[in-house]
Amino acid sequence: MLSIVPMFRLAFEIVMPQGSLSAAPTIAALSGSATWTATLHSLQVGIGGTLLAVVLGTAVALLVSLTDVRGRGPFVLFYVVPLLIAPQVTALAWLQLFGPASPFLKLIGMAPPLGTRNPLYSTGGIIALLGVQYAPLVFLMVRAGLRKLPRELVEAGLSSGAGRWTVVGTIILPLMTPSIIGATALAFVSCVGNFGIPAFLGIPAGYLVLPTLIYQRLASGGPAVLSEVAVLSMLIGLIAMAGILAQDFAARRRDYRITSASLTAAPFTLGKWRPLAELLMWLVVIVVLVLPILGLLLTSLVAAYGVPLTMKTVTLANYEFVLFEHAAARRAFFNSFGLSLAAAAFAVVIAVPLAYLITWRKRWWTRFLNLSAELPYALPGVVLAIASLLLFLKPLPVIGLHIYNTIWIILYAYLARFLVLALRPTISGLHQIDRSLEEAAQVAGAGLYRRLRTIVFPLVAPATLAGGVLIFMTAFSELTVSALLWASGSETIGVVIFSFEQGGDSNYAAAVSTLTVLVTFVLMLFTNLFARHLPSGVLPWRD
Repeated sequence: MLSIVPMFRLAFEIVMPQGSLSAAPTIAALSGSATWTATLHSLQVGIGGTLLAVVLGTAVALLVSLTDVRGRGPFVLFYVVPLLIAPQVTALAWLQLFGPASPFLKLIGMAPPLGTRNPLYSTGGIIALLGVQYAPLVFLMVRAGLRKLPRELVEAGLSSGAGRWTVVGTIILPLMTPSIIGATALAFVSCVGNFGIPAFLGIPAGYLVLPTLIYQRLASGGPAVLSEVAVLSMLIGLIAMAGILAQDFAARRRDYRITSASLTAAPFTLGKWRPLAELLMWLVVIVVLVLPILGLLLTSLVAAYGVPLTMKTVTLANYEFVLFEHAAARRAFFNSFGLSLAAAAFAVVIAVPLAYLITWRKRWWTRFLNLSAELPYALPGVVLAIASLLLFLKPLPVIGLHIYNTIWIILYAYLARFLVLALRPTISGLHQIDRSLEEAAQVAGAGLYRRLRTIVFPLVAPATLAGGVLIFMTAFSELTVSALLWASGSETIGVVIFSFEQGGDSNYAAAVSTLTVLVTFVLMLFTNLFARHLPSGVLPWRD
């Protein structure tokens, strides 16, 4: 219901638009020059952003994992934060840092004249921010692979006279190829499906990618163009699947299995270069996190566009407006909190029995079940949004359920898209648990529900609840899905930020964005309190 049904409805609409066999919408969608221009742009920013993310994320992973730098824990925490911040917030933060009205640049006397074009409104700007956004994703995947690097292989290379760079180039990087390839595919799918960054940086510059082209056509044409945008969303899905298939092909060309299972390789000592390496690490954090968030915060504290920040002009009026005076913003906070909490609670409840079936009750159909849960998250969010619109455009047959243009269609899409974020850590937790307790209860006559409630859930609860927190943080300011599904009264925080920025109210957008960053960081710190009870790798920011 959450995965296969909407994708089947999407495919059905492409083959039989409006219930009759016709190729007219497909021809109309694919014959327009705008479609292929947007496709080319999607490939440009997808490949460019992926290359930047892979280079930056892999380099940082090698530095942090292979050397004796200090302060790994705090560095990983801060470096991963951009991945957990909504892309539109990232885009807005960088825009407020470099724009001609930037309070930060005015504060240090480097602001260009008002009216100067922001350099981020360009292809290079989109690629740069996509690279910054997804470099932590590559970092996490490559670092997970480096944790399994066998010590004896590295020591054998060093004892044979090879230098450190030689060992990295001829032993470590070849062994990390599967992790790097997997990270590359995931970063590419994320870049191609990203809506927030191309919307904030591309639409003002007239540079459209497929997700923003779909948004504009839906905004102007409404349900009448759903058949055409279904074709466009399938085009995005095909590009994403091509990236995944390329990863699979590259990974199968060689055997990367490691036969030994020793301790993790000892870190390289940097000696006199260690302070410089540590300085470089924290400069990265300052550039990709601190400065943009500072620019966002300063923009939220001035009364209007272009006003310099001084003791006389500083104000909290923007926060007062978005929290207490603007009706849509107030609704958005309430809606986003409710949607995120509902999606997290649903995922926590469903993830335990689902993971139990996948892990401990393996049948021919459980692999299909696992793939079904992964599909909505693996494909770009635009694909799921269009599929949901098509599925609920008319009341469902038999039961007559009608949720089109309501908040419930957003909840449906959130349930489908984010379930896997709770399922993965639950499966990891079950793999680390001895099944003898559950088997003993079964022998004693306990039914499946009782075993799940009294034995399985208490054992995996920390991992499952951590997944629920991840879902809440991800869904709280999500934009890609809700931008296509929202209607009046069902605004989300992501939609309100986008609407403020599109309307020229950057100060209000900055205030809402600052609050979402604060919520995200507080939740990260709160989750760290019970991190020691979680399986390794459940919290991405935990070293």
